[in-house]
Formats: sequence, C-alpha cells, structure tokens
Amino acid sequence: MEPGPPGGSRPAERGPCLSSPLGADLAASASLLSAAGAEAGRRPLAVAAVLPAGGCGERMGVPTPKQFCPILERPLISYTLQALERVCWIKDIVVAVTGENIEAMNSIIQKYQHTRISVVEAGVTRHRSIFNGLKALVEDQPNSKLCKPEIVIIHDAVRPFVEEDVLLKVVIAAKEHGAAGAIRPLVSTVISPSADGCLDHSLERAMHRASEMPQAFLFDVIYEAYQQCSDYDLEFGTECLQLALKYCHTKAKLVEGSPDLWKVTYKRDLYAAESIIKERISQEICVITDVKEGEENVGHLLKEVLKSELPHVKVTSGALCHARGDLQQIILKQCYNFVCVNVMTSDFQETQKLLSVLEESNLSILYPVVVVSVHFFDVKLVPLGQKMENLMSIRGFAKEVRKRNILLCGLLICYPQGEQKLQESLRQAAIIIAALIEERNSGLVGQLLIA
Repeated sequence: MEPGPPGGSRPAERGPCLSSPLGADLAASASLLSAAGAEAGRRPLAVAAVLPAGGCGERMGVPTPKQFCPILERPLISYTLQALERVCWIKDIVVAVTGENIEAMNSIIQKYQHTRISVVEAGVTRHRSIFNGLKALVEDQPNSKLCKPEIVIIHDAVRPFVEEDVLLKVVIAAKEHGAAGAIRPLVSTVISPSADGCLDHSLERAMHRASEMPQAFLFDVIYEAYQQCSDYDLEFGTECLQLALKYCHTKAKLVEGSPDLWKVTYKRDLYAAESIIKERISQEICVITDVKEGEENVGHLLKEVLKSELPHVKVTSGALCHARGDLQQIILKQCYNFVCVNVMTSDFQETQKLLSVLEESNLSILYPVVVVSVHFFDVKLVPLGQKMENLMSIRGFAKEVRKRNILLCGLLICYPQGEQKLQESLRQAAIIIAALIEERNSGLVGQLLIA
C-alpha cells in the first residue's frame, strides 16, 4: 500500500461543496455521529471509506478509465475525493486502483492537495478491489497510519456529488442495523424476457428500488462477508449489501438518497457532470473596485446591474486596499468569479493586484477562477482603437495566469455617457460577464470584448 503524499499549503476550505445545501446544521450532524459511538464512555465512532477505482470504463467508450477522465481539466475521481474529505468525521479514505495507475493516482493526490487518502492496488473485479481496500484497514502495512474503523463507507469513485447528510444517514443506520445503503426510485420498469426474446413478465416499479451508493457497514460485518465470499461472488457480484445478507445474515437498512447520487457511466454523463459543477461554482460573483474618489460609484453601478440581471447569483464586492483584507476574506469563502473594475489611466493596475493575490492564495487548485477585467473609458478623450491597442497586453497576462488555472478576459465599457446608454451598456456587460462565468470557456482567455 502506498499512502498518499501529504497536502501542501492551500486555502482554509477545500472548495465549494458540490452537493446540495443541507437542511440540517453540519455541526449538529457531527455531534449526532459522535453520540452514536459515545456509549458507556466509548470514543466517537471511527469511520473510514473505501473507493473501488480499478475499472476500465468500457461503457464510456474512451481509452481513459472514466474515473480519470477530465472535467474542467481535473480528473473525475478528484471531485469524489474532495466530497469525502470535506466530511471531517471520515478519518481515512482508501482508494483501490490498478497497479499501472498507482503512480497517476498519487500524482492526483499531490497536485490537488488531497488529504487522508491511501492508495492500494485494485483486484481484477469490483468486489476484489473492495476486499483489498478493507484488508488495508486491518492489516499492518509499512509506513501506514491506517487503523481498523468501526464503520466503513463503500462509495463509487465516479459519484462526485455525494452529500454529507446522505453519508451521515447511512453511517448511523449501519451502526444500528449492521448495514445500510442509499436507494432511489426506479426510472424505468424492469422486465424479464423469455428464452425466445419475448416478454415473460414485468416487475411492479413502485415495489422496487434502484440500489445506489454510498453504502455503509459495521466493519466486522462486511469484512467477514468478504472473507467467506465465494470465488463466484467475488468474480461476478456487484452488490455489497447482498454479501452482508448472504454471508452474515445482516439485513441492510435502506436510506432514501438524493437525485445527485447518479453514477458517471457514459460519455454524455461527463458533460452533465461538468454542467453541474459549472453551475455550482458560478453562484457567486465578487466585484473588485478601488475605493478612491470617483471610482466607487461606477463599480457600485455595475454591481447593482449584476444583481438585477442575475437574481440567482450572489453578488458581493471588495476592495484591493487596506492590506487586501476584504479580498482575503472573500477568497477564504471560496468565491471563484471576480469582476475587476479599472478606471485608472494605468489600465491594468487593479487587475494586476487582483491576479497577484489570487496566485498567492492557491484558490485555483481545485477549480478554474474566472477574472473579468472591466475597463471604463471616455471615447471623447481616448479613441476606441487606441484604447483597445493599449489593452491588448491582456493577452500576455492571460497566458501567464492560465498556467495557474485562472481564466482572464477583458471587457470595455464606454464611460461617461448618458444615463440611459450607460445602463444599457452595463446590462450588456452583465450578460457577457454571466456567459463568461457560466461557460468558463478557456477559448476566450485573453480576449477583449466590448459592451
């Protein structure tokens, strides 16, 4: 077993949670979990997770195993690891990958600064990979800090949108019943064909459910099940809950899962996952302005128009003065979209300051950061062609920061002008900004647009 390398410096948080907002306070959830193991002076419940990630993704139809397929230039499995390591009460996460992918997996852990991750070699089937992950939690390994948990979560490496409340529910249910798993209603009716290819019978859809992940078990239950498991089940089986029932007579408690527990299976699912991620990291925009006299007003106008035109997006503001305190707080809260307002004759003064802070922060390790550099200018004082020529140096800035996963583009707005024309220009600017942020189109990096 090869433990994942420790993470380096990074923001206080691990990026925005890609699950839906929870209905309950997560602090209360953690307390509830601790209480589940606090009987008669016992320690809080020890929980670990195992992710089988040794598949080749035949149904994906691409040469790269689906767990390593890029979404926004980041491997899919990294998003799943992020979802699990954000859950503070999961102590260890064991990932089982094929021998040829161990080096690549460790590189992913290091590049994206994942923590609490250990890598083991996968088996030739899903069940064998899970068994290898379980064995890593009980067998002494050189340089390993893993220890046997009371509860183990088994989750798919290609289900990146797992929610903490679902994880909590299956863990608490497993504590009580020995095994638990997430389920969802069937989308299609299940039918059974006869030998001649005709309909034999169909199942009543309302009476059945689709088994999903995550699943959770008392560790001793699932480990014993795998130890007793037949070669046939290890080779052809897929359902862990069935193994607990068959070999340990443990009936699993079924927990209703969320719609986002779907599994990335086909190539089209990659596009769907990318769309979800883009939507969720585009829900906040920070307008950065200087607070010098005469500049705050135009930045305030743009902020108000963005609020009006994009009611579904949280629009905040910050300043680059006062030791960058405002901006540092915004970065800590994980905003990935910035509109930097430049009114100074020194065209990129504010944008350069912003880019410098973003590069130092490591904010862009997990997700691409979009920066729209907005430039107001008086066409009577400076011809449009001259202004554009002066601003074409944006290409150089964009090329450099692109290496750090920061997507920079420019936007020109004529100012001052009549109030009605200015409002129309600002509305056009808001539409362009929204498109740039929602699409996160790297092909537009370094471009200078006009509103």
